[in-house]
Amino acid sequence: MRLNDEKRQLLKENDFIEFTNRVTLEKIIVKIEGLYKYSNFKELYKHFDKIAIGYDKDDIANPKDMEKYYSKEEQDKYGVIGIKVRVIEDRK
Repeated sequence: MRLNDEKRQLLKENDFIEFTNRVTLEKIIVKIEGLYKYSNFKELYKHFDKIAIGYDKDDIANPKDMEKYYSKEEQDKYGVIGIKVRVIEDRK
């Protein structure tokens, strides 16, 4: 789940993304399998179960959690995006 800002608007299905853990420097490469655009995180949360969006089964999923990362004003300006990925390579 991310803000659908200029950077994320360039993403397409079948693109690859490399993520780096800032603490361990471990990297993974993922392939984008789906992009799901919504006006805000409240709408996104309505369409996915909490496990699919990164919560544990005992967690309470709350779209306000995302306001720690993206303000309401940013969400109103850009909208949000859910990015479904599959790990291609795990470089530990």
